[in-house]
Amino acid sequence: MQNKNLVLTTSLLSLFTCGVLSFTVNAQEVVTTNSANANTDKPALVKDSEPLPLWELGVSAFALSQQAYPGSDTYANRVLAVPYFLYRGEHFRIDRGNTGYRAIKTPRFEFDVGFAGALGSSSDKITARRGMERLGNLIEFGPRLKWNISEPEANGRWRFELPVRAVFDISNQFKHRGYTIEPEIEFERRAFGGWRYSTGLSTVWGNRQMNETFYQVRPDQALPDRPAYQAKQGLISWRLSAFISHSYSNNFRVFGGLRLDSLAGAANENSPLVKRQTAPSLLLGLTYTWMRSTRPEFD
Repeated sequence: MQNKNLVLTTSLLSLFTCGVLSFTVNAQEVVTTNSANANTDKPALVKDSEPLPLWELGVSAFALSQQAYPGSDTYANRVLAVPYFLYRGEHFRIDRGNTGYRAIKTPRFEFDVGFAGALGSSSDKITARRGMERLGNLIEFGPRLKWNISEPEANGRWRFELPVRAVFDISNQFKHRGYTIEPEIEFERRAFGGWRYSTGLSTVWGNRQMNETFYQVRPDQALPDRPAYQAKQGLISWRLSAFISHSYSNNFRVFGGLRLDSLAGAANENSPLVKRQTAPSLLLGLTYTWMRSTRPEFD
């Protein structure tokens, strides 16, 4: 079982490094909610004058601190190094912040179908969930619409994204956990000297089944300090995020991200499993590109 969990964890972290999660390493992000939209790099903010290579191969090392789930007062901390592979085909892409099938791309709009993921947390390490079902490793799949509100310019670009995804627990025979939607407005900019940064504001919504995964307390799970609770569909959390990266050469890049989650006004803010209304998550890392294609990407 330990070997199986290690494989699942390594696979998910590889997805993070390819950008499947961007710094949406939410707290169970799937929601994306035990996340980093961890990702772990955000997409290029403004297109470079030279096209990116068709593929890249390298390694990424990072340190991550995040809530066990939105509203938890327990943190999961990890320091890991994993290989990564990026591929920028005309339709199929494994890129920073974009992994899946890109069906439509215009200067203003893009539509793709892709994946994201989130690492699980053992309930025996979370006081509020003692004796309850563990939060497994989650994977989400579904379509995403991107709208470039403004043209890429020296002073930055505004973008709106709307992913709609189904969530599955790969630690429990791909059990379906529900659906999420996360509308986000984002500002991104490339500065001088190889610096890039972005900031975004989003809301995460889930159907009843998704919210039950995090906030339901069945009668047989009730304790004196944990009454039974029926989770409701609706808002899971508000999310404010910031991301910055710097390229020191064609091969090395450092990056960092900070995200603040708030359950103020959330559908299940009164659940006994919500112990902290507002909490930050932090990501720091380094990537090294070992090999890259001489052929340019499909844009």
